[in-house]
Amino acid sequence: MNPRNFFTELKRRNVYKIAIGYGVVAWLLLQAASILFPTFEAPPWTMKVFVAVTALGFPIALIIAWAFELTPEGLKRTELADGKKCTIKRRRKIGAMSGTTARPAVAPYQQSATDAAALRFRQLRDQFINQSRQSNCGWLPH
Repeated sequence: MNPRNFFTELKRRNVYKIAIGYGVVAWLLLQAASILFPTFEAPPWTMKVFVAVTALGFPIALIIAWAFELTPEGLKRTELADGKKCTIKRRRKIGAMSGTTARPAVAPYQQSATDAAALRFRQLRDQFINQSRQSNCGWLPH
């Protein structure tokens, strides 16, 4: 691909505008987070996670800006310059790539959230059983 055509296509698809807008909004959010997280006594790792999620969102925003455009009718797929539609094979490749990158990034948080919920449930269950045994309800076995 000719670099001149590539940069023209980036401009036509508004990728520049999205990149600049994302950068400005991300910077503002990071500034606000750096002020508000200590105020609300958030753990130190939350800022690291916030920065990582913000950084990971940048290429995703650029890919979405490349693939779609906002019209008065809503979000529409950007047509290729020569009018060709995206083939099914290419769609499957894009879906496989995004699924392959998204799943490992989300898996640790998903697992830790599940573990934390299960642990909290066990704690509440044990607390309830202990309280009911102490009150001698009679309906729970001793």
